[in-house]
Amino acid sequence: MKITTKTRYGLRAMIEIARETNEQGILQKEIARRQDLSNKYLDQIVLGLKLADLIMNVHGKKSGYILTRPAEEITLFDIYQAFEPPFHLVDCLAPNYLCAKEKVCSAKHFWQGLNKVIIDYFKSFTLQQLLDHQIELETVESYIPLRVECDK
Repeated sequence: MKITTKTRYGLRAMIEIARETNEQGILQKEIARRQDLSNKYLDQIVLGLKLADLIMNVHGKKSGYILTRPAEEITLFDIYQAFEPPFHLVDCLAPNYLCAKEKVCSAKHFWQGLNKVIIDYFKSFTLQQLLDHQIELETVESYIPLRVECDK
């Protein structure tokens, strides 16, 4: 299993959009600047997020982006699905896959269970949780203790 850069950067873009609290949303060029992404590549990411109905423009083209629903209602699986095909850890779990051994394959049961664990893990995290953690990390990172020299 490999997560594409569109999914990884899409998640980072969603965190930037979720952190904006003003009614104007956040401009794409600001997301690109904060995340060090090219605007051209971010175009593709934004399109995927829009098509998945995760974000929208506030006032049409050339306006800021906002979430279509609260960050606590958006799971990481929602974001994953915006960019990736349906998740099947192994081919035999795909709906259209035909296998002559399917009815007598005990391994398939194992793969189904593992597949479910991974999907459930994605679903167990919300965008709000990641945003909260991001803010916490930035707070810790910005705290630099003063170095005090003591005379002995």
